[in-house]
Amino acid sequence: MEMILTTTSLIEGHPILEYKGIVTGETIVGANVFKDIFAGIRDFFGGRSGSYERVLRKAKDTSVAEMMERARELGANAIVGIDLDYETIGSGNSMLMVTASGTAVVI
Repeated sequence: MEMILTTTSLIEGHPILEYKGIVTGETIVGANVFKDIFAGIRDFFGGRSGSYERVLRKAKDTSVAEMMERARELGANAIVGIDLDYETIGSGNSMLMVTASGTAVVI
């Protein structure tokens, strides 16, 4: 079954029948990834780094997929109020944590 995802608190045309709870997904990208990215800085063009953006996109996608799996485990078919957070952590801010969170619901 398809999982509906939205950053809004409601899904137009689909009343929320049941709230299942808060769900999250987290991904941590380590320092080695950043070293690899900066070693390949030749990708850098027009103020953007394709390598860095790919790593961030993959971390976001992994976090969202983990959040969706947790929602499915609760019997939900949608997640509302989704928020994505990016935070540096670890000694010397050597790691990046990407967190996806939202409310699992049945519509």
